[in-house]
Amino acid sequence: MKYVIIGNSAAAVGCIEGIRKNDTKGSITVISDETHHVYSRPLISYYLAGSVTQQNMVYRKSDFYEKMNVKTMLGKKATTIDAKKKSVTLESGESIGYDKLLIATGSSPFVPPIDRLKKQSNVFTFLKMKSALGIEKLIGKDAKVVIVGAGLIGLKAAEGLAPVCGSVHVVELAPRVLPMILDEQAAAPVQARMQEHGVVFHLGITAEKVVGEQTVEKVVLKDGTELMCDVLVMAVGVRPNIKEAAAAGVKTNRGIIVDENMRTNAADIYAAGDVTEAIDVTSGERKIMPLWPNAYVQGRAAAYDMCAAEHDFDGVFPMNAVGFFGLSIITAGVQESEGAQTLGAGEGAAAKRFIVKDDILVGMILVGDVDRAGIYTYLLSEKIPLSSLTKKLTDDDFGLMAFEQEKRNERLGS
Repeated sequence: MKYVIIGNSAAAVGCIEGIRKNDTKGSITVISDETHHVYSRPLISYYLAGSVTQQNMVYRKSDFYEKMNVKTMLGKKATTIDAKKKSVTLESGESIGYDKLLIATGSSPFVPPIDRLKKQSNVFTFLKMKSALGIEKLIGKDAKVVIVGAGLIGLKAAEGLAPVCGSVHVVELAPRVLPMILDEQAAAPVQARMQEHGVVFHLGITAEKVVGEQTVEKVVLKDGTELMCDVLVMAVGVRPNIKEAAAAGVKTNRGIIVDENMRTNAADIYAAGDVTEAIDVTSGERKIMPLWPNAYVQGRAAAYDMCAAEHDFDGVFPMNAVGFFGLSIITAGVQESEGAQTLGAGEGAAAKRFIVKDDILVGMILVGDVDRAGIYTYLLSEKIPLSSLTKKLTDDDFGLMAFEQEKRNERLGS
């Protein structure tokens, strides 16, 4: 069996490890336009802050490919997929045949149409190591950084750069930080924590134009505010890399459409990770969920199906576990749903929000106090009726004892 994987991040690792659990002899080829050994992209901000080295960022040990008997084609771009001939053609013209193919091409940053923004040398995104290495050359104690976007990527960029730069300004169209995952109350303590560490926010406004030819010297906001700039980071959002898949006849919408086994509509072609549009098990809706843990388990599920092996993949749902300057945040499931009610507990840097619909927990936001996140996530993923519990979610002493004995044993594995 010949397995080919396009991409070299979490989904690829999940697929490689899943294949080798079930097929020790088949050939595995990984094609990636990046030249790096597989690394943990969530650690980019910590690398720039000087908290980790490149060696610390590896997602698997340096002998991973060798141990897994994987052929790597790094620094090679796949340009064409031929679903009929079952082959992948590289930019160089070389053709690679496959029996089973995984598309794990991830996503690319979206750059908004800002006047005069061209390819100035100090403009970066924050998704890949190449960008981090470019930013690293320009930062220092006097460097002025402007970040457009206050989502997860933008705030992680701010967290990494604030300790080592002279100033960090974040521009966001929405009226709060992390608008896609936090409500106004939960966002406030996150913004406050960032501000304590020197990050300056410009919310409810857009960047209208930049000044400078070879480099961006200033970023001009819609209200005329001018921000001096040595480094400009664009962190507005991402879009799945679906071009090659769509051209091959693979069904796409915003992302590649996959079923519960990560199969596409094309025979023997699978997809996993940020490039996919999959079912959110908490809402039943099809959506893009660009999250590192989801990518890994999707890749692993694809591998098991490629090998015709049974797996325990139960689907994915949006879940973010992140921290900013020591303030932990966990969100999961939906943040709003028609007919749902929101229950609150705590406030400020210890806020909890629970979204409940039809006696089922369908979403949560935890800021600061995340100790019981595993229990809440269990309720959410297993869709356990809240009326079956002996305590309320908002009770101070809510915990495992709120479950019936059978459920407690199941949760504890006894």
